[in-house]
Amino acid sequence: MTTSAAHGPRLTELGGATPRGYEGFGGTVATRASASEPWWPEPVRAPEGAPNVIVMLVDDLGYSDIEPFGGEIPTPALREMADEGYRFTDFRVTPLCAPSRAALLTGANPHRAGFGMVPHLDPGFPGMRMSIPAQLPTLAESFRAGGYATFMVGKWHLTPEAKMHDGAEKSSWPLQRGFDRYFGSLEGMTTLFHPHRLVRDNSPVLERFADDDYLTDRLTDEAIGMIDAMRAGDGTRPFFLYFAHHAVHGPVQAKPADIERSAGVYEAGWDALRRQRFARQVELGIVAPDVELAGRDAPGFDDTVPWNELSEGERECYARHMQVYAGAVAAVDDSVARLMAHLKEIGEYENTIFVFTSDNGGTDEGGETGTRSYFSRFVHDVPLPEDWNADVDRPLEQLGGPRVFGHYPRGWAHVSNTPFRAYKGSSYEGGIRSPLILAWPAGAAREARDTGIRTGFAYVTDLAPTLLELAGVERPQCANGLPTIEADGTSLVTLLRDPLSPPARPDGQYLALLGQRAYFWGRWKLVVPARRPGDAGPPPQQLFDLERDPTEQEDVASRHPELVAELGERWRIDAWHNTVFPVLDTPESFAAVPSTVLELSRPVTLRVGTPPLERYRSSRLIDKRSFTVEVRSSRLSGAGVLVAHGDQGGGYAAWIEDGVVSIAYNAYGVMHRACALLGGDETSLALRFTALPGIAWRIDLEVAARAVATIERVPMLLGLAPFTGISVGRDAGSPVDWELHERRGEFAYAGPPITVRYVPGEKAAYNREIVHAIDTVSARLMD
Repeated sequence: MTTSAAHGPRLTELGGATPRGYEGFGGTVATRASASEPWWPEPVRAPEGAPNVIVMLVDDLGYSDIEPFGGEIPTPALREMADEGYRFTDFRVTPLCAPSRAALLTGANPHRAGFGMVPHLDPGFPGMRMSIPAQLPTLAESFRAGGYATFMVGKWHLTPEAKMHDGAEKSSWPLQRGFDRYFGSLEGMTTLFHPHRLVRDNSPVLERFADDDYLTDRLTDEAIGMIDAMRAGDGTRPFFLYFAHHAVHGPVQAKPADIERSAGVYEAGWDALRRQRFARQVELGIVAPDVELAGRDAPGFDDTVPWNELSEGERECYARHMQVYAGAVAAVDDSVARLMAHLKEIGEYENTIFVFTSDNGGTDEGGETGTRSYFSRFVHDVPLPEDWNADVDRPLEQLGGPRVFGHYPRGWAHVSNTPFRAYKGSSYEGGIRSPLILAWPAGAAREARDTGIRTGFAYVTDLAPTLLELAGVERPQCANGLPTIEADGTSLVTLLRDPLSPPARPDGQYLALLGQRAYFWGRWKLVVPARRPGDAGPPPQQLFDLERDPTEQEDVASRHPELVAELGERWRIDAWHNTVFPVLDTPESFAAVPSTVLELSRPVTLRVGTPPLERYRSSRLIDKRSFTVEVRSSRLSGAGVLVAHGDQGGGYAAWIEDGVVSIAYNAYGVMHRACALLGGDETSLALRFTALPGIAWRIDLEVAARAVATIERVPMLLGLAPFTGISVGRDAGSPVDWELHERRGEFAYAGPPITVRYVPGEKAAYNREIVHAIDTVSARLMD
């Protein structure tokens, strides 16, 4: 294996001296020591021949979903990458996306990187500050310091949700963390048709997406465009590209042609497909022949009904769900193929390091039956009423398209994670074992007799030091005037060179999430599940011998009580070092918000032309409370959308058309509508949402302070719904009302100028939010 030579002078070696030049008002103008001395230090240049680096990360992809790891989904580009490079079969990430991403980009354990959880909560503890510390350099910052151009497309999810709006300070946005260019969503997910909010560099993207525009393709276009734009100005500078796919996180969507690629494949059912994948894994050498395939026996994780016990209608619906998922994975592979083909065309394929992996295991977010109304099922923090509809019926032919926000049933997640047990969010192997492919045609070519399979233990923190070593880039020693925080990962380069080499990685790796714990030590793994409501006493401590039992079928804790105690103590020591404590394992932990977000709940006035208000900022105005939307004008006439909040996953909108004011409420796919005639001289109207018992709203439409229409009761929009934020004067993003969209498109408002004012009202009794007082000055210092 070859590695690049060490780079020239680093930014950290230039010291803190101010370049000679203008000293400021009232100061003096310094002169150069000699005529040949430059006014500014020369920019750091990577050495000639330094490799490009591309890291491709997929969201919620299971261990066995791609061909090189036993999957039947057509992924020829990834198969080519694996055939040319290396497959790591014992690679682990964290159980959730944002912690894995923080660890990947920094080489530090997730809590030390500030991400013990996803950034949708802010309990106020160092291990969950939900921002990467300023003294912890990202891969982008390290590569840029080494002379690289740095690009990112796709999912970021490393900014506190209270700081994603356009008025927020942006120190945790991609450009401020080392990337020269960025295009994607700051959120943990977005829709693949009509993305709910995209950002280019530091600004929102306002363009309209056509109904058949597909985000995976657009991200690929943007990535190639960034490379080509840089090459037009600099033909030799290497680049680091972080391509973080929004696929295949829910809601799962795919192009019709990609869905049809696997027509009929999944009618055999999840039990048969799982056995087929397992057989291929054994044939490929990914799994040893004596490994036991994990069954549906993990308490609390899998109550999947055997395929042959389902009705014909259920099998038809569930097979379609998996077809959609397979189509989304196939589109990711097409994206990889396009990148590879473009690099071959411009002569840079051979000298590019490729990494492909997933941020956690396949997810059971779709529940036992799957869902065609994703946000009616996803992440609710209140007990739901008995009549709640978690799977709004839709025509099967719409599944996967822009009108349906869906997700496959749990049984297919069981297939995705073959041969392991459990799912995303779990510290069992199904939640944390991910496929990892690394290839570098010019610099890490392997011998013909080498299969490229690497079975040594590897963790997500190991990727950053591996890539920096391969590229010959040194990690900065200083950041923002202070010494950098050390990383935790260990380079895997030795393992790449020799599969039989002794492990360079020291024993011991902790996991901690949502009250559950795990610890790896050599062949052993300690697992302590989270405490469940009503449990008496502490949860059981389980011990698995991963060398003999990699699918965790036999708990041997009772045979090795001393080892269980030792690993528990090692976990405790590592937990203190990594700022894991306090362990959040109560519902109250996730209902807490800092008082600094209360500013986002104040009334706000919006105007036509204002970019759509960001999702979280919008939700603070309406979440589990009464609220009023006031529309004012010199005269309510003309035509067009007055206000829209949400999308096909759930939302509401009001518009004027042919002298009639109409309101539509999309209850996760079930439409409710009301309308009233306008007299022509009115100057105001209002939508009054009144919180009702049973997690519902009553909606009253008032014109000139006169009640004119009512929608008596609709289920509240909860969790991340409404997903698309508030827009005024048009229905931006995915439409709230598809019938209106088919007639009028985004239906831009044309008429006398309007203002829309949101006035939050009283919280509902079931709003469990707990506000913790935080001094704003202290909060700023923490950032």
